[in-house]
Amino acid sequence: MAGRGEPGGGGRPGDGGACRCGRCPHGAREGHRQAVAAFVALREEFAAGRGVPAGLARSPGAARQWVSDELSLSARMLAERGAAEGASWPAAVRRRTVVVVWAAVLALLLGQALTAVGTGWTTGRTATLVAAAVLALGVTGAAWLHREQGGALAPLVGEDHRLSTSRAIAAAWVAAVLYAVLTLAVQLAVAAGPDARRRLLSGLGLAASGGLLAILAIGCAVAVLAYGMTAGRVRSGRVQKIPADRPRAADLLADDAGRGSFTDAQYVLVNIAVLGFAQVRLAADPTRLPALPWVLVVLVALSAMTYLAGKAVAGGRPVILSVVRSRELGDLAAPIRTGDDIEIRGTGFVPPGATTPDRLARTVVRIGGVHVPVPLVPVPGGFANPTDGVLTVPVPVDVEPGPVEVRVITAAGAETRGYRIEVQD
Repeated sequence: MAGRGEPGGGGRPGDGGACRCGRCPHGAREGHRQAVAAFVALREEFAAGRGVPAGLARSPGAARQWVSDELSLSARMLAERGAAEGASWPAAVRRRTVVVVWAAVLALLLGQALTAVGTGWTTGRTATLVAAAVLALGVTGAAWLHREQGGALAPLVGEDHRLSTSRAIAAAWVAAVLYAVLTLAVQLAVAAGPDARRRLLSGLGLAASGGLLAILAIGCAVAVLAYGMTAGRVRSGRVQKIPADRPRAADLLADDAGRGSFTDAQYVLVNIAVLGFAQVRLAADPTRLPALPWVLVVLVALSAMTYLAGKAVAGGRPVILSVVRSRELGDLAAPIRTGDDIEIRGTGFVPPGATTPDRLARTVVRIGGVHVPVPLVPVPGGFANPTDGVLTVPVPVDVEPGPVEVRVITAAGAETRGYRIEVQD
């Protein structure tokens, strides 16, 4: 990373020495922040009616197209900065994940040391620490093997570059079961006499650990089913998926648009509660796998069914409901002619996660055989066009008069069914 005042660095008086080199996480983040600020300033200027060349001001259509082109160009640069920030994410999160894992091991050591005061150190305490250290070494090794994809979090990231809720829950239960098994294995290795070994082996009985294994099976099955359902629905066009710039912790509780999701949140919270119960049972008796009541298994199963049901009904194809001629105040009623603006009403035109300006600019309307990019129309704080339910585009002069089919192609690549309109001479 270049230092203050060096070529490629960001050191300038008044900027706090912020790095702008773009080759490190801090520089990429700062570059993206500046690109966002520049785009917002440009959008607000156009929304206020400033910045349009005087030669285009007399033609609303030409001015609108020029503004849209300028915003699309700026949005493309913004997307490049966002991609650079996303590319710097794996290196940063790999180190943080390893630090967090070993900090948890240290916290466990301190907790065991404090609770041992007055009661003495036991074999069970040693076993829990050794099991935690072994598990942490495994996580560290996985982080190194997947260092280019985000370290230990790489298996939890879906194809859309978001953290997968189902994979995270399944991984949490796998880690919990491995921790419990390793704890028993360490005690079995140092057990004195056959009676002690027999007692430890009885803690692995299916009758006592059946609830724990059932929840593990549910978590893994949900992860596989959720992946298969989503992949199948994307391939069939029944759900629109827009890749994220990088994974975020909020992905575990939110949908693709970043809004809180009830199905995801309840699945995470229920499993955290039951997982905490399992850890308390293990801490109380580290000589056997945690025995979970079957009522908790049923609770987790109901939560999993709710989560999968939400996956099954989410999303949908974009749909055109109607197409009308866009009429300004004072205009007379008239049929649609070339050069007129048409207003396409429907739903699903802006997929979840496609509200960034570069993705909004990818929305296209096919009128007959002509592809018309949907112009970006800025307003203070956002865009009036395109929106999820309404698109406004001009009918190009290349469209032949007569019956014409209109289709919308979203940023996710999904295409609506054709809607027939009549274009007059």
